[in-house]
Amino acid sequence: MKYDDILQTIGRTPIVRIHRLAPPGVNVFAKVESFNPMGSVKDRLALAVIEAAERSGELQPGQTVIEATSGNTGIGLAMVCARKGYPLVVTMAESFSVERRRLMRFLGAKVVLTPAALKGSGMLAKATELAKEHGWFLTRQFENEANAEIHARTTAREIISDFEGERLDYWVSTFGTGGTVNGVARVLKKELPHVRVVVAEPDNAQLLGSGISQTRDPDGAPRDSHPSFRPHVVQGASPDFISKLAEDAVRTGLIDDLAPIDGADALRVSQELACKEGIFVGISAGATMAAALEIARRAPQGSTILAMLPDTGERYLSTPLFEKISTEMTREELEISRSTPSCRFDAPSPSTPATAPVAQDAKADAFVNAVINDKDQPVVMFALKWCEFASAVRRMFETLAIPCRVIELDSVEFQKNDWGGRVRRALQARVNVPTIPQIFVMGGWIGGCTETF
Repeated sequence: MKYDDILQTIGRTPIVRIHRLAPPGVNVFAKVESFNPMGSVKDRLALAVIEAAERSGELQPGQTVIEATSGNTGIGLAMVCARKGYPLVVTMAESFSVERRRLMRFLGAKVVLTPAALKGSGMLAKATELAKEHGWFLTRQFENEANAEIHARTTAREIISDFEGERLDYWVSTFGTGGTVNGVARVLKKELPHVRVVVAEPDNAQLLGSGISQTRDPDGAPRDSHPSFRPHVVQGASPDFISKLAEDAVRTGLIDDLAPIDGADALRVSQELACKEGIFVGISAGATMAAALEIARRAPQGSTILAMLPDTGERYLSTPLFEKISTEMTREELEISRSTPSCRFDAPSPSTPATAPVAQDAKADAFVNAVINDKDQPVVMFALKWCEFASAVRRMFETLAIPCRVIELDSVEFQKNDWGGRVRRALQARVNVPTIPQIFVMGGWIGGCTETF
């Protein structure tokens, strides 16, 4: 299928049956929102709040957009703003995964970090302050009705369509902005009133379960942290306040049950979804599925449960979700390696013939001599274009604002007539080291990457 632009691919995410994790006799399904173009359910709200602001005139062409986000909304907004040509600034507490901030910056957004101690309400206060100071458009995802409306118009309709002619008994979700819960539940309650809406939240931070109201400013924004909030592992869900959209869902009776979930269970189920179902999702998805599976264990035979899986697991690599995933070979992997004789790290390296003396190349030697003694460019690195060690040295010099001339010996220019090879051999003859990179400062040889650092 062809689309006019990337924004048209948002939504219409698949519903997938859960096989190995589900108990016998109960139908468990997952709506996998990582199929959205930026990998999360928040792509929907990002498009909705921007297009609603365009229609109302709140957002003018070229105006900067700003929002406070744990990451997924910011990534979605970065995509939408990139396509539509709006500058984007996001504020984010420093405690959220580094993958998220890098993704937003890669998409062209500016990311302003706020102290972790100030939690989600701190990043929200910073966004509000910046919007007021600079005249930027604050999307207000936590109060913006367009957030809930897009889920009523798309997510809920997709669910109803996909279960047409079948019975759906439970719909399970976590909450963050409250837009998904508010929008989907209002449609389900109207058209499928028998469906029970279950909202999962961390067991050590039961904001909805506490029954304590959130203090608010006149515009609906939270005034401060909720007294029941405690730090938890479910990034992107259950911020340190109850959003207006979530509170509206509670107030209007859209939520039937609350499911407190242990963070350890959220992590475990997220990995089990990957290992046993082939579904790669984040921590909030693990929490949602943990709640769905708990319901499945006590639900009547034949019941059907649908869990919302909000995002992909790729933006959790630096979080506890991947804490036990090794980057080196495990004991079992080493045993597999050792079960055959070749290409093993513990096998002796094949002997190499002695290197013949490097023949004198006057032209290449003169080039090396001229380059390293050039007073106008005193810092020189002989490198390979995509060498990671050379790249590390480049980044260090750039960070320190030190100009460095880089001679890329494998570049297209240096490949002609083996010029790069000739220069490299002349360099080796001079320093008696075959590896690259090699760095010189004011004619003096420093060495390679390690020596330079």
